[in-house]
Amino acid sequence: MKTLSVDLFGRAYPIHIGSGLLSDSSLITPHISGKQVMIVTNETVAPLYLQTLKHTLKETGLLVKEVILPDGESYKNFESYRLILDALVEARFERRSTLIALGGGVIGDLTGFAAATFLRGIHFIQIPTTLLAQVDSSVGGKTGINHPLGKNLIGAFHQPRLVLADTDTLRTLPDREYRAGLSEVIKYGFIRDTEFITWLENHSTLLNQRDQETLTEAIYRSCHNKAMIVAEDEFETTGLRALLNFGHTFGHAIETGMGYGAWLHGEAVAVGMLIASVVSQRLGWLPESDLQRIISLSTALHLPSKAPDLGVDRYLEIMAGDKKVDAGKIRYVLLKQLGKAVLSQEVNEDLIKEALSPNTGQFIGSTTEKPV
Repeated sequence: MKTLSVDLFGRAYPIHIGSGLLSDSSLITPHISGKQVMIVTNETVAPLYLQTLKHTLKETGLLVKEVILPDGESYKNFESYRLILDALVEARFERRSTLIALGGGVIGDLTGFAAATFLRGIHFIQIPTTLLAQVDSSVGGKTGINHPLGKNLIGAFHQPRLVLADTDTLRTLPDREYRAGLSEVIKYGFIRDTEFITWLENHSTLLNQRDQETLTEAIYRSCHNKAMIVAEDEFETTGLRALLNFGHTFGHAIETGMGYGAWLHGEAVAVGMLIASVVSQRLGWLPESDLQRIISLSTALHLPSKAPDLGVDRYLEIMAGDKKVDAGKIRYVLLKQLGKAVLSQEVNEDLIKEALSPNTGQFIGSTTEKPV
């Protein structure tokens, strides 16, 4: 097991990464203050891991309830949020109770948002079961739900008490979900850690094979990078944390435009990073050699390389409603150089249109382009 800490001015919490952690009550129970625990999971994860977690908790004398939601990004909505709250109210949960998210990013975001708002805030624990959630969404305290007009527009900052990343759960992860998670792994190298890029290039074959030792190291290094950023800019006020959204402005537009669930989050981000890299290169910031390096690593990990053609106007419309818009201007995360991301609101719109056009955009495909 490898452990690191997210340090937030006296509110530090651990991230444990390793095999067999779901069965180790000594890692979980110190972060539960009361006797009531509600596990939130989905119909895919529940048959695989719910009973193991329930047994681990119950053997310590905790009172455990559960909520099992439908699986998919399209269910990250008001209705699922209400189902969690209904279960908490009906079971008469109190302020010292704890919510546990057992699942991927959708479950983590929903559970965290419920925890942030029930009784004005109760504790919660993240137990992510997808690679994407283990390296990104479970860390940092961003919670929320989607709105039909935009992704993650409703939510709150609410830090977990613990993140428990059991790498055994990745053995049952479908190949498409696994590859989607790799996009968030390589993101950290592109925005701030060139040594990590080199490591990923050297270990791409082992990552494709889901080698456990390699995966543990990749998750650890990803979480370390995110923890460093979150510790410096917890509430995204300085602009530093916004750099984690590299590829997300374009990616969220794909998710929204295609309908939630048609493209996985990591798939959309993978192509979004390629588009953002092309924009960076055409601004004269990113050398062609570095652009090719980004493309090569993405290709080596079998990530999607073409975004659907939503139409340039539709892309711009969706991005204008993104939560990262400031003073009416879209904030793009671009690369000044490999390993150094920057925020920019002064990008010429014609350049963006060029990158999003199927005629001139290197990574824009057909209207039926699919992420598989």
